[in-house]
Amino acid sequence: MSKAQPANIGVIGLGQMGQGIARNLDRMGRLTAVSDLAEAAYDRAGLSSSVTPLSGQALVDHVDILLCAVPSTSEIETALSGCSAKRSQLVVDLTTSDPTRSRALADDLARRGFRYLDAAMTGGAAGADAGTLTLMVGADPKDLAEAQPVFDMIANQVFHLGPVGAGHAMKLVHNMILHSSFMATCEGLQLAERAGLDLATAVDVLNAGNARSFVTEVRFPRDILSGTMNARSVVGNLEKDLGLAVGFASANEAPVPYGEMTHRLLSMALAEGHARTDFSQLFPLYEGLAIRMEQEK
Repeated sequence: MSKAQPANIGVIGLGQMGQGIARNLDRMGRLTAVSDLAEAAYDRAGLSSSVTPLSGQALVDHVDILLCAVPSTSEIETALSGCSAKRSQLVVDLTTSDPTRSRALADDLARRGFRYLDAAMTGGAAGADAGTLTLMVGADPKDLAEAQPVFDMIANQVFHLGPVGAGHAMKLVHNMILHSSFMATCEGLQLAERAGLDLATAVDVLNAGNARSFVTEVRFPRDILSGTMNARSVVGNLEKDLGLAVGFASANEAPVPYGEMTHRLLSMALAEGHARTDFSQLFPLYEGLAIRMEQEK
């Protein structure tokens, strides 16, 4: 197998992120097999007829590099349960997961003949569609070198953070900052509206000053001010990420009061039935969540 041209690439998971990744690989003629628990996912992905839906050992036998774009390591464990590698296939874990779980999964897969690296991604579904993701990688350098030609098809930037688990550690830090920033921005802009300020102008001011961020430059204009309210991810995903980050911080004896407060707000949203609500809706929901949090002190 040529390092520059992997013979066969497979994707497990055809959700918001996985379908964009799969389509990019398919357009470049590199995707050979996919797997998803939902039958409808294959039609939604719109892949070419040369891509074969497979699962379990049949999928493993069909690929050399397997990209896993599922919610967590648990889904990878389920998808590869009972499978063994016949030629030291490389499993690429694109999830947001706890580094301890990642390392345990890597050890388990190694006992069954697989190699493993974690490549946590950011850029959202839009980045997956465009092939412009940023990847945070924990890997043996040789495994990363093998995966790099594949990463070049789906990402603009790849950061090697260290050994297995390091990519997932960085993703938890990234998401704790990102989601806390989103909630802080919701809070500030709710105050701007209460003060009678025009919301769009307030966002323009933030973007002209030092408070600008991805949240103000992209998220609010594209997904909220536009009225689409479609950030292509749900509140439950944010709550999961913050729960992992807070747990990771606790394991490392790191105080994260802002992270804990954000997790509490997101947990309250889940308790009110918003697990499957697009997270852009957290802006109109924010004031109610904040009032209830104050009442519960």
